[in-house]
Amino acid sequence: MQDSAITSWLAASGARLLRRGDTHWPAQLAALADAPPLLYALGNVELLRKPQLAIVGSRHPTAAGRSLAMQFSRDLAAAGFVITSGLARGIDAAAHEAALAAGGTTIAVCGTGLDICYPAQHRMLFDRIARDGLVVSEFPPGTPPRAPHFPQRNRIISGLARGVVVVEAAAGSGSLITARHALAQGREVFAVPGSPLNPLAAGCLELLREGATLVRNAADMLPEIAIQIEANVQVDQQLGLPIDGASGVSRLDKDYEMLLDALGFEPSTVDDLVERTGLMPGSVASMLLILELEGRVEARPGALYNRTA
Repeated sequence: MQDSAITSWLAASGARLLRRGDTHWPAQLAALADAPPLLYALGNVELLRKPQLAIVGSRHPTAAGRSLAMQFSRDLAAAGFVITSGLARGIDAAAHEAALAAGGTTIAVCGTGLDICYPAQHRMLFDRIARDGLVVSEFPPGTPPRAPHFPQRNRIISGLARGVVVVEAAAGSGSLITARHALAQGREVFAVPGSPLNPLAAGCLELLREGATLVRNAADMLPEIAIQIEANVQVDQQLGLPIDGASGVSRLDKDYEMLLDALGFEPSTVDDLVERTGLMPGSVASMLLILELEGRVEARPGALYNRTA
C-alpha cells in the first residue's frame, strides 16, 4: 500500500501506528537491537506496557497438548499476565482462546498486515482479540502471508514477553525460533516435557537440554518469573516477593535499588541506565516495567524514564 492508502486504512479501521518513542511503545522492545521501527496496532494499546507471557507450540498438537496450553493460559491470565502468541493454528490459538475465556487479555502478533487474517479460519478469533485484546504487526496493511515473515515476527512475540512457554514442539519447529530469540533477549524460557517417543516432545526436550526451565503447570513458573502485578498482593505472595507489611509494596533487591539510584529524577534512556549500572539491556527494560507498575518510575515520551517524586 502507498502511504495515502495506509493513512486511509488506519482511519477506517481504528488501528494505530506506533513508533519507537511514542507513549505506548512497549518498553521491553526498546532495548532490542533488532526491534521493529514501528508497530501497527488494532485494539487496546495499553496492553503493550503490561506484564506479558508468551505461549507457543505446535500447529498440530495432541488433544492433551492443546488442553495443557489452555490450562497454562487460563492460570497465567488469572494471575494478571497478558498472554501473547502468534495467532497460528494449534497451541497459539488455544492460548488466545483460553485467556479470553478466563476473562483475561491477550496479544496476537501477526506475520501479515492487519487487514489480512491468517489463517483465514481464525477470523472470528482475530476480531475478538482486536475487540477485547490487541493485534499487532510490524508489516504494513496489504502485506500477505509469506514464509519469511513468521520467523521474523517470532522475535516480537518473545521481545514483548517476560518469558516464553513452549508446549509441544517438534524438532525444527518455529516455536524453537521464538524460544531462541527469547534466550538471546534475556527472557525466561519454559518447556513442558514429554515422552522421548513423541515427535512433538522433541523440541521441548531439546530446549530442556539447552537449559530451559522444566514446567508442568503455571505454579511451577511463578517462582521463576519474579515479577509483581500491580495492586495484587496475593500474586506477590505466590511469586515469593518480599512484601512490606505496612505499605503492601514489594521491597526492592539490590539491582532494583541500584537502578533507581542511577535513574534519579531527570529523564534517562535505557542505554543511559545500562551504562550507569552495568546491567543487561533486557534486564533494565523489564525492571523499569516493574518499577513503573509499582509507581516508582514514570515513562515519558521519547522512551525516557524518571523516578517519581
